[in-house]
Amino acid sequence: QVQLVESGGGLVQAGDSLRLACAASGGTFTDYAMAWFRQAPGKEREFVAAITMGVANTYYADSVKGRFTISRDDAKMTTYLQMNSLKPEDTAVYYCAARRFHAVTSSRYPYWGQGTQVTVSS
Repeated sequence: QVQLVESGGGLVQAGDSLRLACAASGGTFTDYAMAWFRQAPGKEREFVAAITMGVANTYYADSVKGRFTISRDDAKMTTYLQMNSLKPEDTAVYYCAARRFHAVTSSRYPYWGQGTQVTVSS
């Protein structure tokens, strides 16, 4: 059983940067692909980025490609999401998720963190 805890959210202005972190415990971190999803008020949870285990291939939603970077530090059992050039439409609760192989559909992920709020003002 994997437990995930996100941190790093906050209130920023458009154009600013934030780095989210997701600390894992209770499992073998290197056995899991990690992903970030987000959910804005009144909207469905959407895929943001994923990183595989091993070779750490990365995948991004078109809306964040070129602005966000996902990474992982297996020694620290932590996944990061570096968010640059933030826009008001990036405002959402950001969730970390884990599963054996990466996917872009939230329902395929069995392990989730509690979420961290990111608010971008214009």
